[in-house]
Amino acid sequence: MLNLKKYFLLLSLLCIFSAHAQTSSILQPDSEQDPAPKPAPKNDHVRVSVLGYHDFSSTRKVQEMVIRPSKFREQMQAIKDLGLNVITLEDFILWKQGNKQIPDKSILITIDDGWKSVYTDAYPILKEFGYPFTVYLYTNYIDRGGSSMTSEMIKEMMQHGCTIGSHSVSHPMPSIVRKNQRLGEVAYRTFIDTEFGQSKKTLESKFKQKIITYVYPGGLHTPEMFQSAAKFGYHHLFTVKPGKVTRVTDDNIIPRYVILGEDKHDYIFKHATTFPANAISRSISGAVLKKELPHKVFPAAGEKITTRMPTISANLSKIENLDESSIVMRIAGFGKIPVAYNPETKTISWTVNRPLRTHHCTTSVQWKLIDESDYQPAMEWTFVIDKEAAYTPKTAPALP
Repeated sequence: MLNLKKYFLLLSLLCIFSAHAQTSSILQPDSEQDPAPKPAPKNDHVRVSVLGYHDFSSTRKVQEMVIRPSKFREQMQAIKDLGLNVITLEDFILWKQGNKQIPDKSILITIDDGWKSVYTDAYPILKEFGYPFTVYLYTNYIDRGGSSMTSEMIKEMMQHGCTIGSHSVSHPMPSIVRKNQRLGEVAYRTFIDTEFGQSKKTLESKFKQKIITYVYPGGLHTPEMFQSAAKFGYHHLFTVKPGKVTRVTDDNIIPRYVILGEDKHDYIFKHATTFPANAISRSISGAVLKKELPHKVFPAAGEKITTRMPTISANLSKIENLDESSIVMRIAGFGKIPVAYNPETKTISWTVNRPLRTHHCTTSVQWKLIDESDYQPAMEWTFVIDKEAAYTPKTAPALP
């Protein structure tokens, strides 16, 4: 038999070995353990504008949250004419996670609440353009009759480019959230967990789609909401604060441009679809942008100019049966602009009325032919602004 001294010495060595082995298994993950956390994705300088819509109507009074379908169609056409890329929610999530590349200047279309007009007015337009979109639903407003969408409407849209996300259970506006905060920490956390957890459970059960994105009603967010979102498996949460999204944007407070219906708020859509040159695009040379066009334009594609307020023109004299009244010119940052047309030379032109502030300017022109209802494909080109020269003040001539 071992004496007591040797026994305790052996026992101590076994304990030390066991502790070392346990520590090693934690620090060195094997195939049976979860992989090590993936490093945060690096910024790729891609920017996304998230557009947020609500209700649509051709007859009711236009309000902040009610937009005319005709204006919505114009905005969808503008996105197309500007050459912006409309992405799916899945594209957006994979890109944010560093698992997919998407083009710079991309658009994500979202629609809140679940109004029936989304199905009757917006959905046909989005389907026509082939644009994917995401509807953020609060579950108390599904199948409620009146102006709410039915489950069948939502399921039909999901067969044609629509995905869904959570907008809570009861759509509590900031005043309701603050009221629940005053009830104390336990009551408030129960309230928040219900809004996040129950809405996710209901949507996943009803529509058989995994729900991992959320739009804050009224845009209000608190630290408790971040904690609840993490607990229930939400990965991307959207606010109502405008701004471009990058890969490194905080996933708990993703900005959105909420597009309002009144004309005085049209600047929001304009800002959302304007993408100033970033560090990557500024490095592109004019030669890269040069391309052959069917018609003569000025400034030419890829040309570098030294003025920030040029006259932009296009000669359309080669076009037979041109419907002169249909000609449309759009300029990035300005949208559709009022062109002057010279019927003798068949040339359109417009002088920029405020200084261009980016390194590149993209212009598109479209037209119809007489007796045809559809526009011809847009002619688009980009020229370069030599900002260093453009910003250099003119000096007086040297004295003899």
